[in-house]
Amino acid sequence: MLRIMADGEVAKALKCVIERVAAATQARNSDIASLCLQPRLVAVSKTKPKEMIIEAYAAGQRHFGENYVQELVEKAHDKEILECCPDIKWHMIGHLQSNKVKKVVDIPNIYCVETVDTLKLATTINTAVSKQSNNKKLKIFVQVNTSGEENKSGIHPDTVNDLVTHVQKNCPSLQLLGLMTIGAFDHDLSTGPNPDFQTLLKCRAAVCEFQCLEPKDVELSMGMSNDFEHAISVGSTNVRVGSTIFGARNYK
Repeated sequence: MLRIMADGEVAKALKCVIERVAAATQARNSDIASLCLQPRLVAVSKTKPKEMIIEAYAAGQRHFGENYVQELVEKAHDKEILECCPDIKWHMIGHLQSNKVKKVVDIPNIYCVETVDTLKLATTINTAVSKQSNNKKLKIFVQVNTSGEENKSGIHPDTVNDLVTHVQKNCPSLQLLGLMTIGAFDHDLSTGPNPDFQTLLKCRAAVCEFQCLEPKDVELSMGMSNDFEHAISVGSTNVRVGSTIFGARNYK
């Protein structure tokens, strides 16, 4: 049976994670530090009630991530969240089907889609965003399947440049933030750096060379509750932390 977090526990856990992010950032070597932004913390609130989101927001958190379109839509349109969290920034961090793109694009305060992994999806999102009246670009990450696991979404590392080129040339309503990976969950850090993170670093180097971009202009979204400090140490600029902030997930 899952333990229910008491009032104030989300804020305490969030403060602890923020301190760990800061410490990991401070500990980076000078080469990594010169290339990287201060990492963005995305609080992954999937399966969690709106009260926890509001508590985290009140404690200063602004970026929140959701895996499922329907849950994201419901929370983003929730009257209480809209009233209490006017500056909330939503990240779509789960697999996105083309037929659900419009629902995501229409979300109030949608900040970023982190899971763009095909030319078709990029084009569909671009078309939907271009029809918005606000003329704003939507930020995206290109998702890379660095572990080669069949159950994970993401483009193959060898074809990342093809998708990035498509976004840069053919999707004027999209703003490429960088590259994202989930990576294998069971890597033992005592054996060395996570190879999935190293692969994403190589992908960024290739993209920067091909696109004539600076590494500091291509973000890396990698690292979750179990490995976000290691991810920051090797160059992550965007970490997604859920259970460490909100407690174990409440799956039905």
